[in-house]
Amino acid sequence: MGLLINGKWDAQATMIPIEDGRFVREPAAFRDVVTADGASGFKAEPGRYHLYVAYHCPWAWRTILMRRLKRLESVISMTIAIPNDRREGWVFGDYPGGCTPDAVNGFTHLHQAYTATRPDYSGTVSVPVLWDKQRGVIVNNESPDIMRMFNSAFDAFTDAREDYYPLELRADIDAVNQRVYDGVNNGVYRVGLARSQAAYDEAFDKLFATLDWLDERLSTQRYLLGARLTEADWRLLASLLRFDLVYHALFKCNQRTIASYPALSNYLRELYQLPGVAETVNIRHFVRGYYSITHVNPNGIIPRGPAFHEQWLRQAHDRGRLPAAS
Repeated sequence: MGLLINGKWDAQATMIPIEDGRFVREPAAFRDVVTADGASGFKAEPGRYHLYVAYHCPWAWRTILMRRLKRLESVISMTIAIPNDRREGWVFGDYPGGCTPDAVNGFTHLHQAYTATRPDYSGTVSVPVLWDKQRGVIVNNESPDIMRMFNSAFDAFTDAREDYYPLELRADIDAVNQRVYDGVNNGVYRVGLARSQAAYDEAFDKLFATLDWLDERLSTQRYLLGARLTEADWRLLASLLRFDLVYHALFKCNQRTIASYPALSNYLRELYQLPGVAETVNIRHFVRGYYSITHVNPNGIIPRGPAFHEQWLRQAHDRGRLPAAS
């Protein structure tokens, strides 16, 4: 997959942190924030910021979704990376499904944004990236941070007033987010990238225990925090959308499919069918992006069948039986 070493791209290098056979996610390198008043040094302004993303990356997709839900398309521009094998990292150019050359900086590779910000940067190069056009630097490459910036910092420039991280629910949202992150969002990677049987078994058991807990929780309430949609739902949705298509087979998360869970499957379909969501989902990019990565799929064969999954996502759901906030 390649990485930067002292500001130079090495296509042969791979850094997947492993401890005792267990995958350990590398922390984000850039954690500045955009605020409405600019007290952070980065003021929310229309046209100032640009988002570098990839449809198939669940972390990046969450920011694409929040940008859409908050109707910030005219406020924050966006470039979508090609779903490839990533030996050259995230690459920009013409490709079916919305990929175009980078019109902001003319970057052909995302690692150029990293070295423009920090010339001697060493480490992985990940999406999403929130770029400041004014200062010519990366603001942030941590998806939860970017989601929350989009949720509230740019409210002066949009009429979308839904708050997905309300003050009165923040402690509960944070607790659910942590459990979902540990068990599912990052859990599927701990299963799929495990380098020992013990590490795999441990992560596998935790993943499906968490999915069982979620299915039970959602059997009696509409959303993860009750009747109100929050960022916790959107963060979980990123993983659910990819599970049966990718994680179940490629990452060996094969105890059950999401389609086999009564509450989770109906919940997934409801969220997918909410206004604005489906148009951010590119299932073909999901499949090609993951299955093009040679260290998890050495033969490079891309499976067929996404069309059926799209049809399944559009089928009727039963979530109307549970109350939702008006």
